[in-house]
Amino acid sequence: MEITLIRHGRSQLDVERSITCYEFTDWVSQYNSVGVVEESFYPKEAVKKMNEASLVITSDLKRSIHSAHLLRTNVKIISSSLFREIELPLTSKPFPRIKLSSDTWAVLLRILWFSGFSTNCESYKDAKKRAELAANKIMKLTSEHKNVVLVGHGFFNRLIAKELQNKGWKPKTKITSKHWGASTFTNDV
Repeated sequence: MEITLIRHGRSQLDVERSITCYEFTDWVSQYNSVGVVEESFYPKEAVKKMNEASLVITSDLKRSIHSAHLLRTNVKIISSSLFREIELPLTSKPFPRIKLSSDTWAVLLRILWFSGFSTNCESYKDAKKRAELAANKIMKLTSEHKNVVLVGHGFFNRLIAKELQNKGWKPKTKITSKHWGASTFTNDV
């Protein structure tokens, strides 16, 4: 039995300008509503694992679904909000005049989130519980389909990977959070 976690491709949203924390909230909405950049080629391992998969699952966000279809044309997928990326703690109150790039806001807010700040989003503790539910769901699907691929998101895939390892699944490849990166786990039970 095999489970592969693939991170979606780079977002079509390209924002180079500096934005406020309030504007970052709008940026996140846009980020969640667009697909990914179509590449001239995709990593061999991601394509291979998608073609070998008996079942492909994704989050219900467009970038995850779009990525699955780019890696394997006409693939039938099961999408679920269970596999969504962990949201960032968004608020318009702190730092009202500071302007930063979207990447910098994302890093800053993720650090705050890891530190316990979870306004308007699930806490780290709750995200870990959801990751355990997601890992259990994928393992159940793998017992039926033998070879399952999840096209998901960087941080949440990492939490799922940790849960799979806690449940006895062995990493066959290096665990990665790179766009299009594939992390494969096996279980010989």
